[in-house]
Amino acid sequence: MPESKSFRAALVQLRASRNVVANIDAAAKLVREAKAKGADYVQTPEQTSIMELDRKTLFAAIVEEEHDPALVAFQELARELKLHLHIGSLAVKVSSEKAANRSFLIDPAGEIIARYDKIHLFDVNLASGESYRESNTYRSGEMAIVAGMPWGRLGLSICYDLRFPALYRALAEAGAQVLTVPSAFTKQTGEAHWHLLLRARAIETGCFVLAAAQGGRHENGRETFGHSLIVDPWGRILAEGGIDPGLIMAEIDLSLVNEARGRIPALEHGRRFEVAAPPADSGRLHLVGKVS
Repeated sequence: MPESKSFRAALVQLRASRNVVANIDAAAKLVREAKAKGADYVQTPEQTSIMELDRKTLFAAIVEEEHDPALVAFQELARELKLHLHIGSLAVKVSSEKAANRSFLIDPAGEIIARYDKIHLFDVNLASGESYRESNTYRSGEMAIVAGMPWGRLGLSICYDLRFPALYRALAEAGAQVLTVPSAFTKQTGEAHWHLLLRARAIETGCFVLAAAQGGRHENGRETFGHSLIVDPWGRILAEGGIDPGLIMAEIDLSLVNEARGRIPALEHGRRFEVAAPPADSGRLHLVGKVS
């Protein structure tokens, strides 16, 4: 593992529309502002280049990764500004029927050093009447990713992944010191769970958590929660955004990772259990904790 160091992280909060060019310009403006304020690493939210629920409209606007104008623009921007630019996700076409919801980690030379396809797809019906079926449009990812950075190791995830703690434990066990959760949380679920889940993932793993978010009412009618967050390994919120587009920043001191894990060594103490089903003729719950 690289020697732990400090770096300055910036999270870009957006309110993406259906206009890819306008979204690129809005994100780039805030990335430039972050660089001017001393950022070494900048993260944008999920669906940075377009926010669109209608499958037909989305597929008319997106292309394969190698032809994606947003990706080209952000690679050039990272190269120009000489910083690590983490594009929370872009929708890229992977077949005639499916897209990938894909994160890109770009280095200061403009090279892609890591890709991550969202594993957990948001297929839910909310009490508000909102319904989402990401699996109709997107192909699920199959691989968890930890990327080496000059300061340490970065674990990649996207939005709905946040609800699955086993993924973050696996990332931490693979050496991640910083967990990234670029998101477009709905307003309803964000109000209920956003802060709780992000702080819990930080505390459980002893990692920093960086979560850039979409915020506000979008052109397609969807309303996202905003409140981009930077959380330290003890679960303390270091920086928080509001609803509107903007920028939050914090110094990330990776020595705090070892400090938190030393105080609560949960990663060392965790065990896996096999849980037996109750006997068919018994109404009582029959649990067997088989440690592995």
